[in-house]
Amino acid sequence: MESLPLTQPVQVRAQSKPGVLQQLRRMQPWHWAPYIFISPFFILFAIFALFPIFFSIYLAFHTWDPAMGLSAMKYVGFENFTFALGDSWFWKSLWNTTWIALASGAPQHLIAIPLAFFINQSFKKWRNPVLGMYFLPYITSTVAIAMIFGTLFSRDFGVINAAIAGLAKLPLLGAILPTENINWLGNKLFIKPAVSFVIVWRYVGWNTVLYLAAMQTIPKDLYEAARMDGANTRQQFFNITLPMIRPMMFFAISLTIIGNLQIFEEPFILMGPSGGLGQTALTSAMFMYRTAFEFNDFGTASAMSWMLFLLIGVLTVVNNKIFATDDGRNG
Repeated sequence: MESLPLTQPVQVRAQSKPGVLQQLRRMQPWHWAPYIFISPFFILFAIFALFPIFFSIYLAFHTWDPAMGLSAMKYVGFENFTFALGDSWFWKSLWNTTWIALASGAPQHLIAIPLAFFINQSFKKWRNPVLGMYFLPYITSTVAIAMIFGTLFSRDFGVINAAIAGLAKLPLLGAILPTENINWLGNKLFIKPAVSFVIVWRYVGWNTVLYLAAMQTIPKDLYEAARMDGANTRQQFFNITLPMIRPMMFFAISLTIIGNLQIFEEPFILMGPSGGLGQTALTSAMFMYRTAFEFNDFGTASAMSWMLFLLIGVLTVVNNKIFATDDGRNG
């Protein structure tokens, strides 16, 4: 029997294997239909997420006047970064952001953790309605919140000054509280605390929900065993609750770092684009907005945004190191 040449099987296999175009022609509708259905998400994500990110990176190394079109872009290297680092307003906005972020970030968790523990221990049937009351500020419009607090902080007709004046009439508090109305939004000393208070009020409920969700996963047997051993509520909180919600603390604090270093809405609506008297509440995000849309310098604004991104990344890594255990995991 005559044998076939050695190259013939390869040729037969090559001929029998259809090309890519032939495979596409043979595909039935049910083969490619799933890709059609999921394509809108990827198309929108590419247009509204990926493209702005890569374009901002490209723009950070260029100067550009949008009114003159894309052809007006001019490559300047790291000039935008060096200009931003030498701008005193940029450093002032970064200091304002850090001050407000710390003043509004730490109280959120110092209030939310005990509050979640109290709700978890004290409320059974009414737990969800009570939690919903604290969560309501988070889902309320930021514009509405800022407008309401702008009225509450009013110097002459604000409820807060009226409450302080009422408390000042008491014998013990009268020597501590001021006798005149406080200009909350017109005095450099009180602008940052006022903005921070609004942010704390808005996000305490959000963090309470996170911590309460973590506490509800703690086995009840641990608390029962602790009570049998004579542990009181305070000991249960510090020795059982806090160690068990450590992973959620890492997650919640990471969100606070990311969100607070991008603060824009509350100070912008309360104090205006300039940040109030002496730019006291001018945050980095607000200054980037002004640099781009008021000063028409989109390149420098993009460079500032990426420097802020690096700062957030560094602080997130530090937070990860703080909450990491011996085996490298969080919690």
